[in-house]
Amino acid sequence: MKALFEGLFTVFKHLFMKPVTLEYPEKKPEIPDAFRGKPVVKGCIGCGICQKVCPSGAISIVKTMQGEVISYVIDAKKCIFCGNCEYYCPKDAIQMTKDYELASEDKNDLKFTYRGGEDD
Repeated sequence: MKALFEGLFTVFKHLFMKPVTLEYPEKKPEIPDAFRGKPVVKGCIGCGICQKVCPSGAISIVKTMQGEVISYVIDAKKCIFCGNCEYYCPKDAIQMTKDYELASEDKNDLKFTYRGGEDD
């Protein structure tokens, strides 16, 4: 009997407390300003600094013979979202967004390709 009353006491004690979990995806969590989500590239000049500082080798830049950027690819399967590319970019062309919902059934969706500032 003692165990039954202890169990009921515990249930009633937690019944009026604020829930710890969130009803995701109906309710979205508040994302802090320092969060590093999906990287977005706009205005890349193709200097290659981001490619050099990326510890996981997730960035590849394809340029023409004249040095113009044809495509800029970030492979999210390799990316560790460290933010080095954003920090070291001299033109602030890379921004880490608050977009965290990157799950996909197709692994090709995890390669973000940017051409001329446009997202593919």
